[in-house]
Amino acid sequence: MMKKGPKNTLILGFLVNPIAGMGGRVGLKGTDGMYEKALELGAKPVSPKRAVEFLKSLSRYKDELEVTLITCPGQMGEEEAKEAQFDFELIDMPKKERTGPEDTKLAVSKFVDKNVELIVFVGGDGTARDVMDALRSKNSNIPVLGVPSGVKMYSGIFAINPQVAAEVIAYFAENKANVMELEVMDIDEEAFRKNELKIKLYGYMKTPYVPMAIQGSKSVTPNTIDEHENQLAIARYIIDRIKEDLDPDGYYILGPGTTVKTINDLLGIEKTLLGVDIYHKGKVYLDVNERQILEIVKDFKKAWIIVSPIGHQGMIFGRGNQQISPEIIKRVGKDHIIVIATMRKIRDLADGALKVDTGDPEVDNMLRGYIKVLVDYQTWRMVKVI
Repeated sequence: MMKKGPKNTLILGFLVNPIAGMGGRVGLKGTDGMYEKALELGAKPVSPKRAVEFLKSLSRYKDELEVTLITCPGQMGEEEAKEAQFDFELIDMPKKERTGPEDTKLAVSKFVDKNVELIVFVGGDGTARDVMDALRSKNSNIPVLGVPSGVKMYSGIFAINPQVAAEVIAYFAENKANVMELEVMDIDEEAFRKNELKIKLYGYMKTPYVPMAIQGSKSVTPNTIDEHENQLAIARYIIDRIKEDLDPDGYYILGPGTTVKTINDLLGIEKTLLGVDIYHKGKVYLDVNERQILEIVKDFKKAWIIVSPIGHQGMIFGRGNQQISPEIIKRVGKDHIIVIATMRKIRDLADGALKVDTGDPEVDNMLRGYIKVLVDYQTWRMVKVI
């Protein structure tokens, strides 16, 4: 809580990418160019809810912070501000039922003209790149903060979740947040859907930085002998446990990543490297979405989730594995979640902690605290989850 006294003031540009994140739970690994497919699979909007959560959290600071919220027409901010009962001003731009990158760029350009002090967007990596392009075209260095609502979010400019984003803004307004240049990452979504991770640095944007609140960018697993041997040791122990003291007939929900894939390699079965699979009685169900998980797993008391955190970020749920939804996590239970990570990955964690952002505060709270992480054969570490 900030100190009592005269209110701090902030002119805030706020925009929402209304389709960001819709591909997550339905297993599309992104929504760029896949909006119709996401709808066909039953995807629901994610960003509007996250935007309302952010604005409601920000309103809790109204006694100490006076925010002039400048936002966009319709579903790009106006509707969410009304739902959150947050006062706002609208920029002059067309209201559309279907928005795209050009709308994000136009909004940012208008924010610059309005002399906002901070831009907050609700979206994912694609939205971050659009914001950055617009700022470049205006030769502007206005700080930017992302409220996570995409599928992957490998860039370093995102707050951990909408509630924490509001806290960062309160610190920023009180000049207690360092403004740092953090990475915006460029991910090839077409390659991602084909099980290829093509990620590169797109550029940097100035971002308010508060320790334990900003997620940081993803680091890629190094292809070294030591790393691979560590992954093999972890995989061997998991397989031994399945045979001995877990359940050979159980359902194993396998998250993305090379560390988890090593388990499949030793079992001699295929793995969707950048997706979620289910292993059950020698059979693997590839690249499943939330609905398929709920259909395939007949008894969640006999189900386990095996996940590995995103390198450096430390996210175990809510980035790139939204198919493992809050409903599935609740059904499986915390005691049946197995987190695996190499010793290097644990050593390199940002802030020394794992993170969760499932989109359900109740589930996030259930997962927080300390959790055992398998880091080698029969070797565990207790790591804090925030």
